[in-house]
Amino acid sequence: MSDLLTSMQAALGLPTTPITFTGDGGLPSAFAVTELACASVAAAGQAAAELIHQQTGRLPPVEVDRRLASFWFSTSLRPLGWSVPPMWDAVAGDYATADGWIRLHTNAPHHRLAAQTVLGTCNDRADMAAKVALWNKAELEHAVVQAGGCAAEMRSWQAWQIHPQGRAVNAEPLVHLEATAGQQPKPWLGTVAQPLAGLKVLDLTRVLAGPIASRFLAGLGADVLRIDPPGWSEPGVVPEVTLGKRCARLDLHQPDDRVAFEALLMDADILLHGYRADALERLGYGAEQRQRIAPGLIDVSLNAYGWSGPWQNRRGFDSLVQMSSGIAEAGMGWKQTDKPTPLPVQALDHGTGYLMAASAIVLLSRRLASGQGGSARLSLARTAKLLIEHGAGDPTLLRAEAEDDQGLVVEQTPWGPAHRLQVPLKITGTPLQWTLPAAELGAHRARW
Repeated sequence: MSDLLTSMQAALGLPTTPITFTGDGGLPSAFAVTELACASVAAAGQAAAELIHQQTGRLPPVEVDRRLASFWFSTSLRPLGWSVPPMWDAVAGDYATADGWIRLHTNAPHHRLAAQTVLGTCNDRADMAAKVALWNKAELEHAVVQAGGCAAEMRSWQAWQIHPQGRAVNAEPLVHLEATAGQQPKPWLGTVAQPLAGLKVLDLTRVLAGPIASRFLAGLGADVLRIDPPGWSEPGVVPEVTLGKRCARLDLHQPDDRVAFEALLMDADILLHGYRADALERLGYGAEQRQRIAPGLIDVSLNAYGWSGPWQNRRGFDSLVQMSSGIAEAGMGWKQTDKPTPLPVQALDHGTGYLMAASAIVLLSRRLASGQGGSARLSLARTAKLLIEHGAGDPTLLRAEAEDDQGLVVEQTPWGPAHRLQVPLKITGTPLQWTLPAAELGAHRARW
């Protein structure tokens, strides 16, 4: 645990303050997934504690529960009398090629269409498997990516370390923090109980890592507004990640919606985005334009494969990065099976999400002191390196989930009532709590 947390503290510029971890055991994996969960939740909690210390002179103790942190890395929601839709599209998954394995990510309709443009129409997994088996993995990965889709052949960690993209991302820092132009320091509007109260967070992220970050910020009192394009849907994760947020839609190709977006950005304190590295630039909202519209902005961005190297603009997701970086291949050896074996949860997404939240809070503390804005860049692939190099975790299994792990509050979601698991993080005097239930995408107006 300690070296994972120490690496995160160093990357974020946080002191190596002791943090209490309770419980024992870990999720079953070739890697220290529970340790990653605890360390990243702890880093986000410590960033909040240091903000409180900066503003009040009192440093509250931080405590993380190993079991609850592990469970939250899967899902925190426990529906009452209904079910969350499946996370994966019917044909998404791992397939044997003529010379190895490949993963196809087809959750978004346009990504499934891209795969079928290459392979032909596939009605089910058996159909897809028969077509994939005729290809070599490297050629199929290239063809699907060129068609605008998402795919990753299974590589070993050794192969990833000598791959041009592996070399590039592994040379990057875990978190790239940078100061930007600022303005007069604004006063702290928060309280010990809600340290992020009064802060406006504009969230352009989707699926998992970024929404995990903004959910955490909302739990500390921030006003989070999530923006999605028309028609975007991710039914398998929305009930999990929209807790505490308002959700609106804008089409940044439409002049009126661009005006609305720029008005939101002008008043935002924190911007979270997880587009490919060049996507906002192509929409006319590159880093310089964002800072011009919102001087002093805290700009936190994420991508899959890192910010340098030939794949910096490649579409990617947690499950694909696990295939590319050697995690799924190492899992196969650990489990002694003949199929790719991913992590038991999407730990790269969750871990990077909490690091994004920590980065935003660290940059906020700096802005409160100096008035300077700042940016942070993170990637799933760089978090993968941290996890892989840490090695194995606690082989003891966690105690199974019990009813008293759930909170008492019943969350009235649009899909039905639900409990959330108790929060894994305790900051003395600062309860992580959310005032809004999970919401459907596009349920709110695009305004503060």
